Amino acid sequence: TSSQTHRFGSRRHLRTMIEALKRHWPEYLIEAVCLGLFMISAFSFGAVLEYPKSPIHQAIANPMLRRVLMGLAMGGTAIGIIYSPWGKQSGAHINPATTLTFFRLGKVQKWDAAFYVSAQFAGALAGAVIAATVLSSWVAHPAVNYVVTAPGKTGATLAFIAEIAITFVLMTVILWVSNNPRLHKFTGLCAGILVAVYITFEAPISGMSMNPARTLASAVPARHWIGLWIYFTAPILGMFSAVQIYLFAN
Repeated sequence: TSSQTHRFGSRRHLRTMIEALKRHWPEYLIEAVCLGLFMISAFSFGAVLEYPKSPIHQAIANPMLRRVLMGLAMGGTAIGIIYSPWGKQSGAHINPATTLTFFRLGKVQKWDAAFYVSAQFAGALAGAVIAATVLSSWVAHPAVNYVVTAPGKTGATLAFIAEIAITFVLMTVILWVSNNPRLHKFTGLCAGILVAVYITFEAPISGMSMNPARTLASAVPARHWIGLWIYFTAPILGMFSAVQIYLFAN
């Protein structure tokens, strides 16, 4: 009967879920920890560079130069995570949009994708809460504001378009470089360089997120919900568009 078929299907899905959890729980945990570390790095460097009473902030008056340093710091953090033993084990997605893109490509199974995304959100939020607690008044200052990603003075529409554009370019580079036998080992380096460039030049437009979990993690302690929809939709649209064009070209 249909009810028996439904029960059988439900048990099968449950078994598949449990099997995925048993096999890959270390990778899920790694994704959580790595994105948590990324958030701690973002809060720490954001506070050091932007908190008005920080000696480094006072020594570097030029906001563009501070963005360059922030870009180098976060690009370096991304590269360090990607090439670390943990990053190599989990694939260092550290981004729900990336995981969903690889799921779209058939490179990640359904339950692995679900657990990866859940772990990424949990890890990012945990990292943000830890950093917010430790750095307290520094990151709470309006000049730092928990390093939230929010539309700049040019508005939400341009921020949305910019987030689509930067994630499109990022995923395009990842796909082409990672699938080139001679260049694949440079995939993480390319991703880190793009992060650094984006923070330097694109951050004033959208805050440079590319990552729904990263944005939500900052939004929670800051209680900043303006434009949140942008960072939950644009990165996925940008990356999925890159995949479609890559598949069409290959």
